[in-house]
Amino acid sequence: MHERGLRSVLLHMSRPMTKRIWRCWAVTINYKKTNEDPIVIRKRQPRRGKGSRIERSAGNGKRRGESRRHQQHEGSKTIIGRFQVSADDIVGFILSSGGQAETAEIMGAFDLGRSARKELHNGLHALVTQKVLRQIDDDTYGVRDSQEYSEGILTVNPRGFGFVVLDPPPARNQPSDVFVAERNLSTALHGDRVLIKISSVGREGKQEGRVIKVLDRGTELIVGIYKAGTPVGMVSPEDERFAFNILVRREQSCGAKDGEAVVARITEYQNVGGVNCKGEIVEVLGNPDSLRVQTEIVIRKFKLPHVFSPEVEQQLAAVSDIVEVGPGRLDLRNILHITIDGETARDFDDAVAVETTATGCRLYVSIADVSHYVQEGSALDAEAYQRGTSVYFPTMVVPMLPERLSNNLCSLVPNQDRYAFSAIMDFDHQGRLQNKRFGKSVILSRYRMTYTLVRQILIDQDPAVREQYSVLLEPLAEMEKLARLLLKERMARGSIGFELPEAFVEVAEDDTVKNVARSERNFAHQLIEEFMLAANEAVAHAMDDKHLTRGLYRIHETPDPIKVAEFAQFAKTMGLAIPNEGPGTPAWFGKVLELGKGTPQEYIVNNLLLRTMKQARYSPDNAGHFGLAASHYCHFTSPIRRYPDLMVHRALAGFLSSGTPKPARKPPKLKEGEEYQDPVVAAGEFLSSRERVAVDAEREMVDRLKVRYMEDKIGESFAGIVSGVASFGLFVELLDSFISGAVAITDLTDDYYHLDERNHRMIGKRTNRIYQIGTLVQVTVSSVEKARRRINFVINS
Repeated sequence: MHERGLRSVLLHMSRPMTKRIWRCWAVTINYKKTNEDPIVIRKRQPRRGKGSRIERSAGNGKRRGESRRHQQHEGSKTIIGRFQVSADDIVGFILSSGGQAETAEIMGAFDLGRSARKELHNGLHALVTQKVLRQIDDDTYGVRDSQEYSEGILTVNPRGFGFVVLDPPPARNQPSDVFVAERNLSTALHGDRVLIKISSVGREGKQEGRVIKVLDRGTELIVGIYKAGTPVGMVSPEDERFAFNILVRREQSCGAKDGEAVVARITEYQNVGGVNCKGEIVEVLGNPDSLRVQTEIVIRKFKLPHVFSPEVEQQLAAVSDIVEVGPGRLDLRNILHITIDGETARDFDDAVAVETTATGCRLYVSIADVSHYVQEGSALDAEAYQRGTSVYFPTMVVPMLPERLSNNLCSLVPNQDRYAFSAIMDFDHQGRLQNKRFGKSVILSRYRMTYTLVRQILIDQDPAVREQYSVLLEPLAEMEKLARLLLKERMARGSIGFELPEAFVEVAEDDTVKNVARSERNFAHQLIEEFMLAANEAVAHAMDDKHLTRGLYRIHETPDPIKVAEFAQFAKTMGLAIPNEGPGTPAWFGKVLELGKGTPQEYIVNNLLLRTMKQARYSPDNAGHFGLAASHYCHFTSPIRRYPDLMVHRALAGFLSSGTPKPARKPPKLKEGEEYQDPVVAAGEFLSSRERVAVDAEREMVDRLKVRYMEDKIGESFAGIVSGVASFGLFVELLDSFISGAVAITDLTDDYYHLDERNHRMIGKRTNRIYQIGTLVQVTVSSVEKARRRINFVINS
């Protein structure tokens, strides 16, 4: 019977009979017209057991925030059996197999028996007719327009849609990501590596596509909250980008109690049209109200390596704690080095000293010699590289190096001989660099100073503190003098003076948030910053002069002129008299910052201006640093907590010991079809990504603590500033604590407000009252949503 005729008969039958007949029809072929047409083969499904009915009921019907992608799959496909083979499946397999495949390979890939060969053959020919595939010979097929397909990493928005960041990245001036509507995500999840087909390109070159195949699952372990059930419970992921539940049978719950935070491993991913995944609990974190547990959640959510391997511990146990001046090391123990850090710092990786000379002064910047203890290629080195950076939370630190190194042997603690790598720089009376040299050394730090103490000595002129540290009065005065000269010289060349204070979160001993306030920044911070910048620039110049190819520069490229123009247009709506001369130059940025200096809008202006710039990153190719107006820049001063600094130390030490640059690593032997990537280039990309992960993790942890701090402040009022405007309302940031919250448009009850999208503001229809970025407001905390990390305000009348 013809398909159309059979369908019309089915429509007039009773429901049970319809299901039985249609099931038989679907086993042979489903020729529904969808964007994945034709669905070639369906395998017979075994009879369901009792457990399936229980597991279906555990999801309570629709999943939380059930997505249109699942509704579409359920409505447009007949799913019979444990899996299906579609046009997208076949295209995905062929592309991931080098661009062509034989029929037998396709059958093997999808576990199809000999009886399915004819149906598969017909399906392949249909795809050739539809110009999806091309037939290379009698039994071999390829994809007709392979340039329409790309690979990348999927990032899902909590609202359902996603973007695929193309990898490898496209040519310059080409879009680097592709928008994927929710209905086109198929079974792909956030973080998956996927194959996509570009379906359309918009007027501005923006691309839209659909997921063809999941190439690699990006997530196996998920942190969530366990809801106990009998016999099946479920884990609701903490991350809103995973809008599904994980079903867990009681015997696989690891003893978790209802409401506890857990780590679940996905054992069975959802199929097309599926709602939930299946899994097992592998770790119980505890009560999510505990700050310790919140920290553990963030560590696992961002996949931060936090446990050192037995190989690392074994290597660490063999490290000697003896420090001696050996061949090739400078003995600088007679130089008056001091460290200046925050009150809570435990890893002191830099010590400084200044001596007066006949022509000016000499600056010593001595940095912990991590390369002495962390041998290249060792287990400890591999672990440090994978971490990339230390991650600092208000509750704890996830260190790049084990504590015996980071807080002891490598830390420049006072009155202990320590191995260091010293940059020794001579400056004239105007603060201009005259000479520089570098060497491995042994130093003896004399004092552990804090920013507060230095401020009290230099700025506050506190008599009691000055008397206590009388031996440091002259050295600190010389340091202040040099730091001010260096700052003046740097600003004169066009360096951009961003002032971005941060929130300081104080955690009490009883595991609660004691306070959130503006972190203090004074000239003591500036003093150390200027000395570190000077050392980093001097080392970068040396790397370039000596052609040291195994280190990484810290580069910051010129901002996109379009973004600069957009900022300038927007800033004018805030009433700023933006200069017209030289837009986008460092000098222009400096003038804009001066316009907001000392006003309540200063923080907002700094933030918005920063967003117009590109992110700084690591690269073996020197492209200069735009923000610092520096032709050469690298990171040399923090090898305890940053792996790029360790690479720079090794590159410089290799040259100092031999007098010639250490040659680049020999390229490995490549397999056919593989492309060679320089390991230093790869390291720059990887370590830049690790830095971004650390920043995101630190920011989220602070946001979690801010929400918990505000949960008992409901009804209290605070001064704030509008930091964003959207169709649903306003974002407000509190002036004294940098805590952000939202004001819903429905809570602006004094008028009917509409969004002026062009000028980024809300305008009252009756009163003409305007809320725009930079508007000062008084707000009251109306509610706090801990699970969603949201704070809601209302504006005081």
